[in-house]
Amino acid sequence: MMSARTMTSETVIIEHTLPGGRLDKFLHKKFPAHSRSAFQRLIEAGDLLVNGRPTKPTHHPRVGEVVEIRWPEARPAEALPEARALDILFEDANLLVLNKPSGLVVHPAAGHATGTLVNALLHHCAGQLSGIGGVARPGIVHRLDKDTSGCLVVAKNDATHLALSAQFAARKVEKIYHAIVCGKLAKKEGSIQGAIARHAVQRKKMSVVSKGGREALTTYRVLELLTGAMLVEARIHTGRTHQIRVHFQHLGHPLVGDVTYGERPNHRLAESVGYEAPRQMLHARRLVFMDPHMSKPIAVEAPWPEDFEEALGRLRH
Repeated sequence: MMSARTMTSETVIIEHTLPGGRLDKFLHKKFPAHSRSAFQRLIEAGDLLVNGRPTKPTHHPRVGEVVEIRWPEARPAEALPEARALDILFEDANLLVLNKPSGLVVHPAAGHATGTLVNALLHHCAGQLSGIGGVARPGIVHRLDKDTSGCLVVAKNDATHLALSAQFAARKVEKIYHAIVCGKLAKKEGSIQGAIARHAVQRKKMSVVSKGGREALTTYRVLELLTGAMLVEARIHTGRTHQIRVHFQHLGHPLVGDVTYGERPNHRLAESVGYEAPRQMLHARRLVFMDPHMSKPIAVEAPWPEDFEEALGRLRH
């Protein structure tokens, strides 16, 4: 029976029979931002159907099956302070820049009411955060995907938030990422220009489109050749959702560990080198912006996390 809650629906067609697999595990791999327990809750609530019928988390996916996922809409909620260690790279009276670990959700949403970065910031800043983001996103000027690590700037007051948002909108913030991509790029440096829009069928994904998308530009240079992969430095000149992940998929070289945008290339890489990355290998390495109150540049750099270092080590041999 259809839930009365506001929901969006998405359909997935099973391409390969997985006799030893479980539906909840398969869907978690397909949508890594959502935990297996989240899919189990959807199944229990009747919001996940296989061929139009209720199912079980232990169901073995079979080729040709149509899985319908009814996603509940996120509803803003009052976030509560939670004590959590933060890796602060820079902080003053008006803002802070932190090194966000992978796996940490930025703000509360459906399925992530607690344990988010916002909860930790409310504790660290004793509630002194910009209110422009509303009750669900106080202080959040921009965001990183749950499984992307690195530099993230947070505003402590509204004036700082407005000034930083204006810099992001005017493309005056230097945003440099390090990424490990599958395969070998044809050029050691280049640019990727392709408008990005919501995927026509899989609504949780983005894609490069010829019409109707938002302009997006990424430039890159290769830093190191690896086994079956490359370490690249990517600079984004626009701020579209999943921009780097979508643009490198568009080139045919999705990020290592990104099963949402590069499941097959990652499967081939894992078979050839015996290593499977735990998440998409994307790290916000460096941010440069103007101090809104001192009119001087602030440049912050985040070191690679352990899993990124491990991926490089495994792919160097």
